[in-house]
Amino acid sequence: MKVSLNWVKEFTDVKGSVDDVVKQIGAQLGGVDEVIDLGKKYQDIVIVKVVKCTKHPDADKLSVCFVDDGGKVKGVKREDGLVQVVCGAPNVRAGMMAVWLPPGSTVPASYDKEPLVLEARQIRGETSNGMLASASELAISEDHSGILEIMSESWVAKSSTKLVSHVEALTSYKGLPDIKPGDDFAEKYGLNDHIIDIENKMFTHRPDLFGLLGVAREVAGIQHKPFDSPSWYQGERTTGPYKNRGELTVKNELPSLVPRFMAQVVHDVDIMPSALSIQAKLVRVGIKPINNIVDVTNYVMYLTGQPMHAYDYDKLCKLDGSKTATIMVRSPKPGEKIKLLGGKEIEPRKADIVIASAKHLIGLGGVMGGQETEVDENTKNIVLECATFDMYSIRRTAMEHGLFTDAVTRFTKGQSPWQNDKVLALVVSMIDDPSGPSAAYAIHDLKAKLPEPARVSVSAEFVNARLGTNLSLKDMAKLLENVEFKMASVPANKKDLHVIAPFWRTDIEIPEDIVEEIGRLYGYDKLPVQLPKRSINPAPTDPLLATKTKAREVLARAGANEVLTYSFVHGDLLKKVGQNAKFAYEITNAISPDLQYYRLSLLPSLLDKVHPNIKAGYGQFAIFEINPVHCTDYVDEKTNLPIEDQRIALVFAADEKSAKDYAGAPYYQAQRYMRELLINLGVEYVLEPAASAHHAPRPEIGKAAIAPFEKTRSVYVKTADGLLLGELGEFRAEVRRNLKLPAYVAGFELDMERIMQQSNSATYQPIPRFPKIDQDITLKVHAKVSFAELNQLVVDSLTESRPANTQLTTTLLGIYQKDDERGYKHVTFRVSLASYQRTLTTDEVSKLLDDLAQKATDQLKAVRA
Repeated sequence: MKVSLNWVKEFTDVKGSVDDVVKQIGAQLGGVDEVIDLGKKYQDIVIVKVVKCTKHPDADKLSVCFVDDGGKVKGVKREDGLVQVVCGAPNVRAGMMAVWLPPGSTVPASYDKEPLVLEARQIRGETSNGMLASASELAISEDHSGILEIMSESWVAKSSTKLVSHVEALTSYKGLPDIKPGDDFAEKYGLNDHIIDIENKMFTHRPDLFGLLGVAREVAGIQHKPFDSPSWYQGERTTGPYKNRGELTVKNELPSLVPRFMAQVVHDVDIMPSALSIQAKLVRVGIKPINNIVDVTNYVMYLTGQPMHAYDYDKLCKLDGSKTATIMVRSPKPGEKIKLLGGKEIEPRKADIVIASAKHLIGLGGVMGGQETEVDENTKNIVLECATFDMYSIRRTAMEHGLFTDAVTRFTKGQSPWQNDKVLALVVSMIDDPSGPSAAYAIHDLKAKLPEPARVSVSAEFVNARLGTNLSLKDMAKLLENVEFKMASVPANKKDLHVIAPFWRTDIEIPEDIVEEIGRLYGYDKLPVQLPKRSINPAPTDPLLATKTKAREVLARAGANEVLTYSFVHGDLLKKVGQNAKFAYEITNAISPDLQYYRLSLLPSLLDKVHPNIKAGYGQFAIFEINPVHCTDYVDEKTNLPIEDQRIALVFAADEKSAKDYAGAPYYQAQRYMRELLINLGVEYVLEPAASAHHAPRPEIGKAAIAPFEKTRSVYVKTADGLLLGELGEFRAEVRRNLKLPAYVAGFELDMERIMQQSNSATYQPIPRFPKIDQDITLKVHAKVSFAELNQLVVDSLTESRPANTQLTTTLLGIYQKDDERGYKHVTFRVSLASYQRTLTTDEVSKLLDDLAQKATDQLKAVRA
């Protein structure tokens, strides 16, 4: 946002030097990117009067002029007090006021490129002291057809009454400058200016600050001075009464996206260059002057932050083949296209807002007008549009079509609809000629229910507690009233402020907004530099976070590697692992086509990383992840909001070569990691074969349950009382094939919150100081006996029979099948026993194993090998 300091000074007295003001703006308003001293560009340029003008004796297209500079410029040769200048402009003549660039000055149009410094030189035998400048050479417009004419009688008679004199009471413009020879050009037209370029992102939540009026108000506020908006901006304002002649029909089919749409017809306009003062203001802030109609809408946009657009009325009628014009706000129809200003042709999206006549598109709402209804030099009648568009819709439209205009910049910040009538009234007043019969006709104002300005109550204690200040209610009220907040008339309790936000402050909603406003206007540099008072009591431990941290430590010590994958997955991945995408939340504005859905579980994301790592040369590895998942079937019944289902998942994989180093199926490698995890977290669990289970692993999420496992080679992990913790096992053949997984791969996925609830990891178990005794036992059982069943018998028997005050651990050493005994398997366990009171004997451990073997024989018909 380029801020003209001279323009700001037209609304408020600015205290301090430019550096002081810039420092204040940076500290209390927005980050300053750059400060441009525009005055240097127009240094030494003078307004002169052409007194004599004769043809050059040796050049048909040149004139020898003698100009009166009021004697201001020193060091130039004069005749009768006048300065000789050779000029080639066709419009130069005696009696006109022009702009003279004396010797030693720089042509402004070349200032930022390769500066052209003028000098006195001979042109076809005649001396020319500098030059008389065109608007193009002065970097004011692109007009280089002749020298810039200032205050000629014909120009004043033709246009000044329409565009300058009568708006003095309406705008900050002070009327026609009192011009005389020798005046400093930059000073008379405000070009001795400093342009402060403020970063747009700083104003994202402040639509009022995309207008000079809003910036001037804030500058006054941070300098602790009261600000009064111009009378035309206060209260409701219309441009009437004007009689409705039925010459314009306005419709709004999208009131939810366009809450206010105003339009008005103005007849008998003359298209011409704008007043020099208006052109100079636009140039100062980087807007190129075009013609009086476009310039006025741009001028008012930069003044108030409200974009506008003008349509050629006669072109509208011609498009529809009608004697009257129609403007409507609607959604585009399939196949409709529009050629925009600048020549770009687009096909609007279904969700775009378009402006149309009865039969054709004439504009992309809030973004850019169409070329077919453009105001040009032949325009005689216009329709002015002043509307409010949904900021989110405009942002999506601009991004889709790559159109980033000044209007888009402002509409995407959420302009207040309450200023439309005031802005339209100002523009019509600047175009309509008050000296003759009115050329403006009835106002069309289509508006939905508009939100009222916010009312917020806040106590002095609430404000001071957050700012660390000791401001009184009076001090706070004064700071807010300086920027035109109002204090509601309510019974005073001498403790609270009852604030009414002005209509342009659409960002004010809650008490904290008032706190921020008071702190900023008071000055952040004045706030005490000290830490707020807080309790020194330690923050309570988050049990879920602590459980996750412990789980990470355990699995990392066991050799697994943690990964973090996207919470979003492609629908194709869900399909590959057998999960139904209809149970997943779909992302409507996904950051990538590959990230369409919230994932239903963690395992698909981990399995998707196996093949790339195997291909990269990692022969065997274990990867795990701890993160939430979501499902449309798993929601909070009270709020109907998705529940974040906290999970932990691990996958162990080995390629064909590395798999030879492991005894047994991959299921047991994954089980070792899970066992290590749950034992260290103090979770007691049992395993139930998935193939024999009578219900889904997670009934509350129905068909969206974990899908990749082969049910004949997987188990459900449960607590002793039957609470499901998760699933462990190997994966289905089609999953391995779809994801190019090696044959040796298995994994598990567990419910993290349920693990936390069952965890007893805080229990301390001291290490026995007496030596432990290790003995192995191998049991030969039928192949149909599951390992889970046998393992449970071993653990239960040893736990029941072991001596008191002992520490017992059992470890699976291996499972082996002989080629000639495929119906049986040999399972080997290592039993470690240590006492806290004495040294155990080998015979005590041997007796335990004998009892275990007998129970295994009785219950499972096992034989001790």
